[in-house]
Amino acid sequence: MRTPPTRRPRPAPTRYVEHVMGMPVSLALRGRHADDTAARTAWAGALAVLREADRVFSTYRADSDVSRLSRGESGLEDCAPEVAEVLALGAMAERDSSGAFSVWRPGPDGDVVLDPSGVVKGWAVERAAALLRSLDGTDFCLSAGGDMVCSTADPDAEPWRVGIEDPADPRRLVAVVPVSSGAVATSGRAHRGEHVVDARTGRPPAAVASVTVIAGSLTWADIDATAAFALGPEAARWLETRPGRCGLVVWADGTTTTVHPVSR
Repeated sequence: MRTPPTRRPRPAPTRYVEHVMGMPVSLALRGRHADDTAARTAWAGALAVLREADRVFSTYRADSDVSRLSRGESGLEDCAPEVAEVLALGAMAERDSSGAFSVWRPGPDGDVVLDPSGVVKGWAVERAAALLRSLDGTDFCLSAGGDMVCSTADPDAEPWRVGIEDPADPRRLVAVVPVSSGAVATSGRAHRGEHVVDARTGRPPAAVASVTVIAGSLTWADIDATAAFALGPEAARWLETRPGRCGLVVWADGTTTTVHPVSR
């Protein structure tokens, strides 16, 4: 019988934090470039990526590309090219979720408005994380509002440990998952209330309290967590069809369902 490899412990990480895109963004680094000029340059670059995403996609800024597009003041051809990329991802998610996920939602006056927030956060943080991968011999965990991209330079090093909050009491954890390289995203109503709705009905799901997805990319971990949450009672069954995903569904009654990865 083979003895499993011993995980090599790492020193405590160096931490950085900033408020961007209306949420706390934090970075933990450990290894060769945890606290030097290269680290600070990569961190500044990651923040610049997120600030640019906010400038283009924020639904709270009247002058953003998305706000102007939603009001019909400009066309897609007038927007930054990244807008077409994000809308294409949203269209894929809408198709894959049978319409439960959509970047279009009812506005306050009953009109339909463009809100790609369910795509943008994970997509933007994944892009920001690309700058951190250039830090040779350095592990990182980039977290934005609780969704995160994790990476370890040495596969035998100690993994990052990610806690999953209890949606009924965010001071408690329902699980802790080790992540060496991958992404974790959670969708639920613990912090932002009933902000996710089933696009087919316009109503928030009642059966599910939170959905956490672990995947190779935060873009798709975030999208799939939101889509699964919107699907309500179908959340776990739908996630089981998603290749390479695993996760945890916390139901409204406090019970949980673990979703294991599948392959195609």
